[in-house]
Amino acid sequence: MPDQVLELAGVAVLVCDPAGPPVTTTQDALDLIGAAFLGAEVVAVPASRLNEDFFSLGTGFAGEVMQKFVNYRLRLAVLGDISRHLAASSALRALVHESNRAGHVWFLPDLDALEARLTTPT
Repeated sequence: MPDQVLELAGVAVLVCDPAGPPVTTTQDALDLIGAAFLGAEVVAVPASRLNEDFFSLGTGFAGEVMQKFVNYRLRLAVLGDISRHLAASSALRALVHESNRAGHVWFLPDLDALEARLTTPT
């Protein structure tokens, strides 16, 4: 399935193909942002496409990627099981907890959870 824009809870979401190219640089994140300018408000990226550095907060990569989305006024949803990363890092657990309480970046298990989150006001 190629990346596609779907409407979830009345919001245009760019749903990224799990088999798509990995996000390993900030330029890769900017490429997703550029694709979202076709009309999406949210970019849903499978966790499997994110480089391991994203989940190792000491690298700063997650912060760079998340900031790019905020700067361009797009929401980012990381979809999938990240329990292995959460088990290894209390800092990541804190980031995920705080991010999920806010409205710009969410870590969710799947598209159904994203749709439910979009239905709930932040």
